[in-house]
Amino acid sequence: MSEPTKIMLIAAEASGDALGAGLAKSLKERVGTDLTLVGVGGPRMAAEGIKSPFDIAELSILGWIDGIKAYGRVKKRIDETVAFVLRERPQAIVLIDSWGFTIRVAKAVRKVAPEITLIKYVGPQVWASRPKRAKVLTSAVDHLLALYTIDAPWFESEGLPTTVVGSSALHIDMSGADGDAFRAKRGIAADAPLLLVLPGSRPSEIERMTSVYEETVKRVKSQIPGLQVAVIAAGTVADDVAGRVAAWPFRAHLVQEDEKYAAMKAANLALATSGTVSSEIGMAGTPMVIAYRIDNLSYALMKRLVTAKYITMLNIAADREVAPEFIQHDATPENLTKAVVERLANPDLAGAQAKAQLEALEALGGGGPHPSDIAADAVLKVLADRKV
Repeated sequence: MSEPTKIMLIAAEASGDALGAGLAKSLKERVGTDLTLVGVGGPRMAAEGIKSPFDIAELSILGWIDGIKAYGRVKKRIDETVAFVLRERPQAIVLIDSWGFTIRVAKAVRKVAPEITLIKYVGPQVWASRPKRAKVLTSAVDHLLALYTIDAPWFESEGLPTTVVGSSALHIDMSGADGDAFRAKRGIAADAPLLLVLPGSRPSEIERMTSVYEETVKRVKSQIPGLQVAVIAAGTVADDVAGRVAAWPFRAHLVQEDEKYAAMKAANLALATSGTVSSEIGMAGTPMVIAYRIDNLSYALMKRLVTAKYITMLNIAADREVAPEFIQHDATPENLTKAVVERLANPDLAGAQAKAQLEALEALGGGGPHPSDIAADAVLKVLADRKV
């Protein structure tokens, strides 16, 4: 009789929680009752039966300065995670995204339990900055599940076996997302301009970007009086977003996670904080304006390290600014208002941008098996190969 398989999934923020939930579902479909899943994660992984020993919301940190401020709290959670690993003794651990947290967990586990197979899901974007991280990751884990084909050569050249699984954002089934029904449910006329605001999924993003978006929307509404506004409240920061939006001096429809794709379909334009969500918006066929801010010292350091011309994946794929990006000091209400109004007032411009966004995303890869299924097969193969 074969030994039951125990796999631990570790995610430290909302995007990783979503990846972990998809991976958990695919693993269960393949292994069935002979599989035990444990881990650290959020509400989506919890829905797949993975109970986290602590709330991961406090680990969602952006920038070096925020990281320094939170060091004590994060160090405590790293220690708790390693202790959790030693209690559970899984055969494999999948460390999902969140470089700063997961690489420290990987190094600590490697020291105290070297027999455990370590798999990293989503590698650092070494083609954009800090290429030496490829060597660091190679020494810390046994296998990498990469999102894009451009990732693989950087890590394979350092000797790290890599499987390209693709991005879940490029495999979203939006066939059930009904933009018309979304509008009807909220009493938004079919011809009313609708701006969808996506402030982010990290507490620091909400803190820095929400007030910028509030002022931007206020200015846009003064130029487009009939404008309707909807705001997406992402999982771990939903309560924070709801509280801030409730204080806005104009009406905004609050959107929960389960309606976000319908909201993307319904919107004429999205105003979004840079992240994975930009690919989702692009797949929905909605033009967007991207903004991004971190603390000034972190930004100054980042500017010295980053070699990529853009931060939005579809812009990187197209090698041009398909969707306008406003970063740090450029992410002002004045600049954002101008870009938003231009696109809301010019459907041809917005339509051409939406088409170009889709073309750029198609170049990154789509179709074929879902990334969660490819990732699950790769995890099980790595485990099987280690047993031989």
